[in-house]
Amino acid sequence: MTTDTPGGSIDGAAADDGDLLRHSRVMAIGTIASRATGFLRTAVIAAAIGPALLGDAYNIANTTPNILYELLLGGVLTSVVVPLLVQAARHDSDGGDAYASRLLSVVAVVLAIAAAVAAFFGPQLVNLYGNWVTSDERHLAGLFSRYFLPQIFFYGVGATIGAILNARGRFAAPMWTPVLNNLVVIVTGLWFLAITHGRPAPGELGHGRELLLGLGTTAGIVVQTLALLPALRASGFRWKFRFDLRGSGLGHAARIAGWVLVYVAANQAAYLVIVRLASAAARTGDQVTASGFSPYQYAFMLFSLPHAIVTVSVVTALLPRMSHHADDNRADLIETEVSRGLRLSAALLIPASAALVALGPFVGVAVFGYGNTTIEDARFIGYVLAAFAVGLVPFSFFQLQLRAFYALQDTRTPALLNIWVNVVNVAVDVVLYVVLPDKWRVVGLALGYAASYSIGLGLMTRALRRRIGGVDGPAVTRTVVRLLAAAVPAAAVAAGIAIGVRAGAGGGRIGADLGLGVGLAAAIAVFLPLASRMRIAELNAVLGRLGR
Repeated sequence: MTTDTPGGSIDGAAADDGDLLRHSRVMAIGTIASRATGFLRTAVIAAAIGPALLGDAYNIANTTPNILYELLLGGVLTSVVVPLLVQAARHDSDGGDAYASRLLSVVAVVLAIAAAVAAFFGPQLVNLYGNWVTSDERHLAGLFSRYFLPQIFFYGVGATIGAILNARGRFAAPMWTPVLNNLVVIVTGLWFLAITHGRPAPGELGHGRELLLGLGTTAGIVVQTLALLPALRASGFRWKFRFDLRGSGLGHAARIAGWVLVYVAANQAAYLVIVRLASAAARTGDQVTASGFSPYQYAFMLFSLPHAIVTVSVVTALLPRMSHHADDNRADLIETEVSRGLRLSAALLIPASAALVALGPFVGVAVFGYGNTTIEDARFIGYVLAAFAVGLVPFSFFQLQLRAFYALQDTRTPALLNIWVNVVNVAVDVVLYVVLPDKWRVVGLALGYAASYSIGLGLMTRALRRRIGGVDGPAVTRTVVRLLAAAVPAAAVAAGIAIGVRAGAGGGRIGADLGLGVGLAAAIAVFLPLASRMRIAELNAVLGRLGR
């Protein structure tokens, strides 16, 4: 006998959990592969160029195309496009093919023009973000920007193809193709290491090595985009350039996208402040330390790993489903999907967050302590990672609830809330930047990021409750509290054991690696029995699906 619930029967909810986990598993496996190679990619690049002058010139220049892409179109493609494609597929006589062709055609043309213009003004754009110590560093960052800014076109076309595939229930290819990108950049970094001796300065690379880093990095994005084309063809979609836009429905998309651009602009305005503060943090008089933007960037990449594997996989599977429910005016089913997504995500995110807070410095050494990045540099990256990890769950929960608004085609509410998130981020960052010692300022920037999303989650939850009636707060709270009760003691034990092992084995890489391995084993040994006693159904479901 089953009991009815707002989202259906208990058996039906379990079936929905299984369906969601099945789709999420496909994407999570691809994401794990892409992020594992992304780990290696980041470590190889850090080893090749280090975290100081050359590292900042490369990383700030390589961030610029991402910033411009997000400002131009990225936020739109990752938010409102999938619901609109789902709607077109359900209501258009051709299954939405014409709508998708028009969208892809507009994106390709607009971003081709934007990429060309941006590359021409590359040095001027990258100088907005960097606090350069030398003219050589400034020149190299500008040169890299001209190699990197054409990536805007490939980011946009790839994201649009990924949205079309997701709307058609095909999730694997967009999650797997980043592996190819990472492999290309790994080869580039290893090649650079093979032909470079010592820690090179920006003015000492020569044309060959500049070309290698510049073209090799961009080639990875090109390969990633082209690799999506076979999956697009296999889905049955045939892209034809179409510009018959009158009455196509893209005007509605543009109106919805306006608030997304406000959302993205708020993010990028705050990010401009963060990059300038981070790049200035490494400069003390005439001295340059490895505590600037590159450690912030490297730590953020590691922080994004559990979010990408867990939340992005769940969100990508949920968004088409929520879009269907929104099209049917079923707010109750959207509420059920959001609650399910939050609880299933928490099952892995909370222990991951606790582990990163406890073992961040050990992770930093294990991933980055090679080549031109010293053990001390790598340990500092780990401290920044631990600070970021404090905000892992609020950040991921915020992003998941955000998609419910996008499924409802409400982009205004998230945009207004995000302005407050970024105001808090900048305010906390500035305060911590002023009060903390020079070396720890970048750690303060990561803490400001975590604080902003903790406040933002509260605002987002309240707004979503008003819109759809709630997110089953008691069920989510029970799951979170039980997971914290198991994860916090496990993390404390892990940190104590890891520190003890490092002290016994020495402060070098061997001691850090041993500490990390033994600490992780201890964390798992404590966490799983505690969680088992608390009968956390979501954790059992996730672990069971992973086991199968």
